[in-house]
Amino acid sequence: MLLNRTGGQSCAIGVMAKAPRPGRSKTRLCPPLDPDQAATLSAAFLRDTTENLLAAARMAAPDLSIIPYAAFAPAGCEALVASALAPDIRLTLADGTPTMPAGVEGFGRCLLHAVQAMLADGHGSACVLSSDSPTLPTELLVMAARHLAKPGDRAVLGACDDGGYYLLGLKAAYAAPFSDIVWSTDTVAAATRTRIAGIGLDLVELPSWYDVDDAASLQKLLTERHGYPAPHTRSTLDRLGLRMLLQEPVPATALRHSA
Repeated sequence: MLLNRTGGQSCAIGVMAKAPRPGRSKTRLCPPLDPDQAATLSAAFLRDTTENLLAAARMAAPDLSIIPYAAFAPAGCEALVASALAPDIRLTLADGTPTMPAGVEGFGRCLLHAVQAMLADGHGSACVLSSDSPTLPTELLVMAARHLAKPGDRAVLGACDDGGYYLLGLKAAYAAPFSDIVWSTDTVAAATRTRIAGIGLDLVELPSWYDVDDAASLQKLLTERHGYPAPHTRSTLDRLGLRMLLQEPVPATALRHSA
């Protein structure tokens, strides 16, 4: 296993990086965005999230090693994904194609694939990280790695305000946290807690944060200033004229579409 300078095991943190392509990326943001705008914003989210990972690695050093990854899909899109990332981010395929335990379906296959791949690289722990939280405070990433570096087995969960989660960290590739989950619903974090408790694994909960996956949370992004600065996201909002668009009232139909 890879060790940090004090002998502890390194923590890999991999952002789930779907290739930013119109019609395939951030589709729940359409409307109010169009597919091209959504793909461009998705790329900005990836850049900020991976720069935030590098900032976390610097913040944790020298006593703790955080190794940033992009766990990407689909296969064959490495160049497109890499073009959206900060420098020095490791790539690992996480498309969920390997054989998985019963009950691990949908996005859970990609998440478990990512954990398996990062642990197979020799890290002592691995976290999967949402690409939908570009302003996530850097210290929460460091906090997750510190909890996982402590002796004993445990999971670390960072829940989102909408019932999902922005981070899940493990020391072993347990299938249970990804089994029988109804993805993209407000029950994901609660079901994950239940699955973790079911295998007798201690759970550490991080402070909650929000993800940007619908029209209402995109509007929140415009005014929120307490987390990571997310300069690429902010400049993209300005360059595409999205601030003007998003300051307009969001039609009720758009909010229903994004729910």
